[in-house]
Amino acid sequence: MLGWAIMFLIIALVAGVFGFFGIVSAAVGIAKVLFFVFLIMFVVSLIFGRRRSI
Repeated sequence: MLGWAIMFLIIALVAGVFGFFGIVSAAVGIAKVLFFVFLIMFVVSLIFGRRRSI
C-alpha cells in the first residue's frame, strides 16, 4: 500500500513539472488517502502484532 502512495506521489510530482494541474490534484489526493490508510494499518499492526499467546 505504501508503494501505491509513493507511486501516486511521483505521478503528482511529474505532472506538476509538466503543468497538468488537474492530474496533480487527483494524484496528490489519492496519495494522501493511501498514505493515511497505510499509516493506520501500520499502527494497528504494531499494537496487535506484539500480543503473543502462550
